[in-house]
Amino acid sequence: MYDVIVIGARCAGASTAMLLARQGYQVLVVDRATFPKDIPHGHFIHRQGPRLLQRWGLLDRIVATNCPPVTAFTGDDDGITLTGRDLIVNGVAFGYGPRRIVLDKILVEAAVEAGAELREGFTVESFTSDGARITGIRGCIGGRGPIITEQATVVIGADGRNSVLAQTVQAPKYEVVPPLTCWYFSYWSGVPVDELRVAVRGKKVVFAFPTNDGLTGIFVGWSSTELVTVRSDIEGQMLAAIDEVPDLAEQVRAGRREERLYGMTDLPNFFRKPYGLGWALVGDAGCHKDPYMALGICDAFRDADLLVESLDDGLSGRRPLEQALAEYERRRNEATMLIYRQNLDRAQFKPLPPEMLQLRLALRDNQEETNRYYQAIEGMISPETFFNPENIQRISAQANTEMVKS
Repeated sequence: MYDVIVIGARCAGASTAMLLARQGYQVLVVDRATFPKDIPHGHFIHRQGPRLLQRWGLLDRIVATNCPPVTAFTGDDDGITLTGRDLIVNGVAFGYGPRRIVLDKILVEAAVEAGAELREGFTVESFTSDGARITGIRGCIGGRGPIITEQATVVIGADGRNSVLAQTVQAPKYEVVPPLTCWYFSYWSGVPVDELRVAVRGKKVVFAFPTNDGLTGIFVGWSSTELVTVRSDIEGQMLAAIDEVPDLAEQVRAGRREERLYGMTDLPNFFRKPYGLGWALVGDAGCHKDPYMALGICDAFRDADLLVESLDDGLSGRRPLEQALAEYERRRNEATMLIYRQNLDRAQFKPLPPEMLQLRLALRDNQEETNRYYQAIEGMISPETFFNPENIQRISAQANTEMVKS
């Protein structure tokens, strides 16, 4: 009998298992994969993600895999370019882009080190219940062999947007928006990008950032309405999009693509109710969003942290378990809803709001305030210290003064 069984041992699941095991709970984490194993998903970690990795003692392990810290961010919206530099606070850069085969292995190892039991190559076939509560799992190794049953006080689904647990318990969805974008990506050598670059060109966007072993990940996203056209010539469509960012295109043409092209096209947007009697959801199983703003991993880490706090309250008896899990949903939604809706706007390639466009124009020749702008967006400083009327007015007045002088 376990305190908790976690289904899925990647970003959300391994983090949840690790944190619970560190608190002394008996945890079983299962996954159909055998690690290390790559997965064709985006993998840029920013916002609260790097700080949580540092708090958990894992950030140095990430960097030690030859994954460089990213301390500069260039955003280019149809030619309006703004670059933040030296984005590092207390030794933590604003972003890191470790390959998933690297990141997931580190997280799984940390969970096992903490005392969680890992069962790889394990397929969950069904769930046990007492008629009201989920009480455990049934599954087998490698999709064959004898059925194994394990019991737990809580079963957690960290098994992605198509979560078997979520489907079994019929977890209600809300804030549902169908897929908005489609993406293809790969990795190049000889492309010396040392920052996160995001270049919007009409209804497509190009992302580039450094990752492990001197490679540069390049991701291109289009409106989902363009999927048939993109699929007709994926490489040609990717290169055509990159060609609209001339300096990057020059580097790509001089470099070498080292891997095949990968795609991400089934990208629904939704929240699910993340708890019920004997079960909980975390990561993409509980809230899946378009990858436009690269929120998946950092939100998975944050939600794992929130879920473990609530589970600890409930399993320890400090408060009723269902009450504690209701608090988890409230805190998750409070932390997620605004940025979720902003992400939807960006994934629909809506133009920048006029006030944001004016601010970016005012910042173009002010490096110090541009750095603070990106730090505020990334949560490295309190957003309220930058995005308040007095500060915005001061920046605009300063820009006007400089314009008059010139």
